[in-house]
Amino acid sequence: MTDKIPTVIVDPEDYKTILQKLDDIEEKIEFTNSEIHQRYGKKLGRDIGILYGICAALMIVVVYLLLLLSPALSNPLLINAVKKALGLE
Repeated sequence: MTDKIPTVIVDPEDYKTILQKLDDIEEKIEFTNSEIHQRYGKKLGRDIGILYGICAALMIVVVYLLLLLSPALSNPLLINAVKKALGLE
């Protein structure tokens, strides 16, 4: 058996065209992956925004009801009526 390393001789122009085609394919794959990740990010951002909106709206409603009902909560007649309605008395 011979101790020579096998070598392949390729035309440099063919090699350059193949490398260019591979670069084009890689660029298309990267672009597609980035578009997919961007869509996923938009969906995730929308979902988080909806949750933040719901939390903010609930806090505003609770604060509004506390401010609106705070004078009425000190009225003993209202407290007794609420107790009777809930069956606590």
